[in-house]
Order: sequence, then C-alpha cells, then structure tokens
Amino acid sequence: MSQSPARTHPTRRRRWLAALAAAVMATVGAAVVLTGANQATAATAFVQRCGIRFCLGGKDFYFAGTNTYDLFTYGAGSGDTETQYMDKAKIDTHMANLAADKVTVLRLWMFSMESWHGFETAKGVYNDQQFALFDYIIESARRNNIRLIPVFDNYWEAYGGIDRRLQWEGLSGGQPGRGQFFNKSKCPGCFTSYKNYVSHALNRTNHYSGVKYKDDPTIMAWELMNEPRYENQTPNENTSGTTLRAWVDEMGAFIKGIDPNHLLGTGLEGHETRYGFGGDEGNPFVYIHQSPYIDFTSAHPYPTESWANLGIEQTKTLVRAWINDSHTVVGKPFFMGEFNVHNVDRTAWFTALFTDFEAAGGDGSAFWWYSATNVDGKFGVMRGAPELAPFRTHSANMITKSGGVVPSVSVSASASASPSASASPSASASVSPPPAGSCTVHYGLSDWGSTFNGDVTIRNTGSTPITGWALRWSFPGNQVVTNMWNAVPTQSGKQVTATNPPSYNTTIPAGASLNFGFSATSVAGTNGVPATFTLNGATCTKV
Repeated sequence: MSQSPARTHPTRRRRWLAALAAAVMATVGAAVVLTGANQATAATAFVQRCGIRFCLGGKDFYFAGTNTYDLFTYGAGSGDTETQYMDKAKIDTHMANLAADKVTVLRLWMFSMESWHGFETAKGVYNDQQFALFDYIIESARRNNIRLIPVFDNYWEAYGGIDRRLQWEGLSGGQPGRGQFFNKSKCPGCFTSYKNYVSHALNRTNHYSGVKYKDDPTIMAWELMNEPRYENQTPNENTSGTTLRAWVDEMGAFIKGIDPNHLLGTGLEGHETRYGFGGDEGNPFVYIHQSPYIDFTSAHPYPTESWANLGIEQTKTLVRAWINDSHTVVGKPFFMGEFNVHNVDRTAWFTALFTDFEAAGGDGSAFWWYSATNVDGKFGVMRGAPELAPFRTHSANMITKSGGVVPSVSVSASASASPSASASPSASASVSPPPAGSCTVHYGLSDWGSTFNGDVTIRNTGSTPITGWALRWSFPGNQVVTNMWNAVPTQSGKQVTATNPPSYNTTIPAGASLNFGFSATSVAGTNGVPATFTLNGATCTKV
C-alpha cells in the first residue's frame, strides 16, 4: 500500500502572519441587522454548473483567481467592531489590488477556533464581531466585482482546524488521529459541531447589505474543508475513500438543504499514486467528487516540493489528467484551487502552466497566494510581482472565453450599506407593541436529535415601526438554548424570550423583516415548531 510522502503544507506556516495585523481606520458606527421585502429576490446572479462547465448569466464562466487565506485577520481583533476590530481600509486596498491584477475569484478562509479573530472561539460560541468583519469582506469583494469561495474548516492545525473540534469532544488530533473526525461512530459530536457552525454561517445576515450569506451571489461557492483526507485508518481506506465519501455526502446534503443557491466543492488536493503526485490518502479524486452534492472537482499542485519533484512538462501532464477525469469521468468542472512553485523561475512556470491550462479546457484556477504585506518568501505574491504579468494575461484569456465580460455582482435588500450610529437606539428605548395581526414569524428548525438550530424571521406587516422588541414562545419539549446570535435570550423552563441587543437590531420598520438564530440542546423525538409566538405581547401569525 502506497503512503503519501510527508510534506510541510503552506497552511501550516501561517500563524506567524497573524501578528502583523493592526487596527487603524474609523468609519461607521453600529449597524442595524434588517432584511427587507426584496430579500427573496436578492439572489439573481449566482454562478452555476452547466454540465462540465461553470456558467454565469447564460454563458460559460471561466476564471483566474487566487487565495488570500488570512483576509479575515485584517484588523486589531479587539475593540469597537466597526472602527478597530476590522481594518476596512486594508480590506478595501487589498480588494482593489486584486481587481487591478484581474483577479475575478478569491478563495479564502472562513474558519478559526482561536481567541484572536476566531469565528468560533469555543464549541458553539460564535463571535459576532468576526462575522461582522467577514460581512465587510463580502461587501468589499462585491464592490470590486470579485466572487468568493469561502472554506468552512481546515484539515490542518492552522487556526484550530478539526483538531480543535476533536479536542472539544475529548479526543486527540494530529496524524493519524484526525481521521476520527470523519468517523461518525468515533466522533458524533464532530458531525454536530461542524453542522452547527455551517448552519450559523449560511444563515448569517450581512449587517451591511441585509442579505443572508446563503442568498448572496457575491459568494461563488463554498468548500467543505481545506484538503480533507482519511489517511491510514484501515487497511483499504487509503484507496477506497469510503468513510470520507460518506462524510462528504452527509455534509453536502446538509448544506444543500439550507443553501440550494451556491455551488459546493470538497477542497481536495488531488493526491493519488495513479496520478504520480503524492500518495493514496483516503480521498480518491474521482470517487469523492462523484458525490451528487459536489458541483466541481479540485486539486492543489505544488510540483517543486521535494516529495513531488515534477518539472514543467510533468506538471502539465498531471493537470491535464485531472481535467480529463473531471470532464469525462466525473462530468464536472475542474478548479485548480491552489498551486505555486518556488526556487525556480516563477514567471516562466506561470506562463507555461496557464497557457496549457487554457488549452486543456481547465475551468478555474487560484494560485497560492496573494499577500497584502510582508510577503511569505516561499509562495507569497504581492502587487507588482513579475509573475502577475502572465497571470493577468491568463485572466484576460479566461474572460474572453467567458464572452468577453464578467457580469457584475448585485444584491437587493433594505438595509443600508453604510449604517450610521444614529440607527442604534439605546437599550433603554421603550418598546412599542404592534397592532394585533401585524407580525408574522417563520421558525426554521434544523434538528439533529440531541442538538438543533433555530432560524427565526420576524416580519412587521403593519404600517408603523416596532421599536424595541421581545419575541416569546414555548418549546414543545426539553429544549435548552445554548447560544443565540442577533438577539439576547432568556429562558425559564420551556418559556423563551428573545429580545433586541442593546446596540443594534432594535427597530423593525414597517414592511421589513428581522432575523436571528440560535443553537440548543434537545431530547430526541421531543422537538418541533412552537405553537405560538408573541411579539411585545401581540400574537404573530406563523408562516
């Protein structure tokens, strides 16, 4: 049985970069999280899959992109959300530089379980400030007509990764212990915590646009994980891929159930002995990508690593093999989601590989990685680097193959893209009860037996604003709220009250909607949608 040679992956060398971020610019104050009547029509320009091609606006969509994995760390990571925690000027400058170099798609991390810039700082504890920073990343990308591929989690240890989820369940990570994450009998809690995080992210309402992540066409696709594998667990798993495929199927079905709008990828590296690149690691390229929930294939060639030791012609052959299997066997587009070289003439390599990629019918590429400052000496590329010249040519060629223009991204929602501090009444503002019959509540339930998520949307169907609000309901069984976002919970027995936060989300204008969500525990078989909801004492209609 062949085993993958050891290597130091680029994602393992990234922690030191976090210390470079600093807080600077002041801009706007607290924001109101509101969705308007137009949100249902906001999703109008999603990238889709049309057979073996990506498509957009009725035409094939080919793209040239890059990675900036650490974009989520741009800011102090503490202090006021809008003026300190995030560095809007740095984000905007980076997006403008990407656009100037003809980047049309950006792959980036949307995970961290660490205390600094952590999305999930403890099991089930989601950091609203960090998600607010990601809100701004989406907004800045939209303004620069860049589509995003966020990644939900990391196989490797950088920023916590699945090692942290294993730790939360009392298990050890590292190699080969990480394999337990994908085995439901060994770590059922890993499945639950991953689903809870993904559900929270997909149902997040961007506090600038008022559009939920799952409804935003600025996001081209999601990836399940950065470089998942189920390596050295059983005698045949390295080649069969049975366990990882089962995990991909379950998580893919879960995500598509919440978000049918967006494409979904695996984040696979494409290692396999039959390709002459790496070894068999429990993630066979064809079988895993044949999952009915996966929309495109991916691979990450690093040909000049010592364990790979491939020349330019060998690398062309490798990439063509992936493209051929993607199109003729799997029947899906191929995304070269990471790649780079070092200690060679990078401009010559980029020129040769991009030219051959286009000729072979590759669908999208994203080199590793476009840095903002203090470029990583091995793989980092900064504005002005000579290898960006062949990249720009490549991007221009991919745009020409797409019909000559990249359609702009647009969304429609009622929330202002530039919220002001005056939109945030103080916590002491008096509540105004809505007239009878002038509110509706939609309660979305994602139930996994012992845990579940609730997604609640309140709509003011009256003609006057509701200022200050408290929504009350009773659980049907033994359900206990463990975490709530965009609202403040109190619970007494089965009775739950969700009230507006003190600094935002305080008013529901006439005709507008407001969304919040929560995680909770339950007793299997006792859950369900509450019978009634009252808003400031008035009964709302369930929808």
